[in-house]
Amino acid sequence: MKPYKSCSCRDPETKRLLGKKCPSISKKGHGGWYARYEAPKSAEGGRRQPRIGPFATETECKKELAKVLGTAASAKAHDERKTTFGEYLERRYTWRISEAETGEGLAKSTLEAEREAIDLYGKPGLGHIKVVDLTDEHFRELYAAMRKLNREAEQGDRSEILRRLKEARATRDGRRLHSRPIGESRIKRVHAVLHGAMTDAVKLSKIRVDNPADGVWRSKGGKRKQGRAKPLLWTAERVEAWEKSGVVPAKVMVWTSDQCGAFLDFAEAEGERLYPAFHLDAYYGPRRGELVGAEEKDLSLERKRLHILQAQADDELDDTKSEAGYRQVPLDDETVRVFKAWRKRKLEERMQWGEAYKDAGRVFCYEDGTALKTEYLSSRFRMMLARHANIRARAAEGWPAERIARKYRTTEAAVEVALRLTLPPIRFHDLRHGAATMLIAAGVDDKFVSEVLGHASVSFTKDVYAVVAEELSEDATRRIAAFIPRQNRLSAVGAITVPSGG
Repeated sequence: MKPYKSCSCRDPETKRLLGKKCPSISKKGHGGWYARYEAPKSAEGGRRQPRIGPFATETECKKELAKVLGTAASAKAHDERKTTFGEYLERRYTWRISEAETGEGLAKSTLEAEREAIDLYGKPGLGHIKVVDLTDEHFRELYAAMRKLNREAEQGDRSEILRRLKEARATRDGRRLHSRPIGESRIKRVHAVLHGAMTDAVKLSKIRVDNPADGVWRSKGGKRKQGRAKPLLWTAERVEAWEKSGVVPAKVMVWTSDQCGAFLDFAEAEGERLYPAFHLDAYYGPRRGELVGAEEKDLSLERKRLHILQAQADDELDDTKSEAGYRQVPLDDETVRVFKAWRKRKLEERMQWGEAYKDAGRVFCYEDGTALKTEYLSSRFRMMLARHANIRARAAEGWPAERIARKYRTTEAAVEVALRLTLPPIRFHDLRHGAATMLIAAGVDDKFVSEVLGHASVSFTKDVYAVVAEELSEDATRRIAAFIPRQNRLSAVGAITVPSGG
């Protein structure tokens, strides 16, 4: 089983291969390195000594021989040496479908997501490569190509793997797929499918002894993903420092309950059309894709429940981020009131649009009924914060409320609300972090918080939010329905005039 050097030169007289006996075999670059190993006997009991090679160096040959010897005792592994990754993905998917039919396997939506990962990425990218030949470089190359799709980097890349991915993603059922760039979360979900397949190839099918997909996941920029950034609270001291320097203390910042309540009051006083989405996110923290993907049939105001079953990633619906993402969110009376008003507004819009209305069946939609784009929520949120800051800046210059309201096409009530409190910058996703923080600070049970947010475990929820929740706890004296302080409802109804436009 020791590696040896051989070549394909022939004897000039007998025309036989010289192999190891070639006089030039010792010369650098001549021939290649090979090795033989003992494989399980054939069905007839005959001896089998397969050969591997050629390799450019003895070291490469030894590495491959070590891999082969790890599975050599398995007759099945030897027989699977020609199995391609695409063939194995299909075989494994058939097993998973069979398991699902017995009621013990994956949910239908999860299987559909896995089918898409196989058809659009796994098979086009790596399906032609033998399972035994796959390396970590193959997976890295696939993910690098996925990151280039529908981006400027795609234009100058003529690699074969990118061409195959583009061809696979071009159309499906007669329509174009995924016209937007792929996010890291989707790449990670695809990686989970491919990594799982390789794990089965090692542990179940015994095709190889190692999983080349182990440890290849990288975050953006090619760096190994670091630990999750924990949120910081926008305390009065941090707000004061930010106003002086313009420096945000950390990547993930959350508002205090006062700041969050001030934002919601501002959005409501402005007549912001998507105020209900901001309200729901601030109270219960669904992910952006879950907000956009929520369907009317899964919202019951009578039972005070929102059932989250799916999320929108890129341009189409997908499963939630994890199995824990499938959950029911209980709604308080105030949230139910907000959504009753929201349904009334959508009905009025439907009547205005008439036959042109296109009902997507979503809880949150554009005025014509079509499904929202996920980025639209974030852009509206950023616009609200910018307008809030601009109103405060004009007031500092001495502008009267009436003039500010005309300038920014808002209500004087909204101007009044904006002048009460500074809103330091956060991302739309940080509303989710804020909801988790305030629920914990308000004394809500950790397990309940974890379930409402769709976290995989209670320990994760506590690990990420415990410190900032403790910092906020002095401000939190009420539970779910009242943990965000709001204006007096009776006075607000008389004082706020909501414009018809959004």
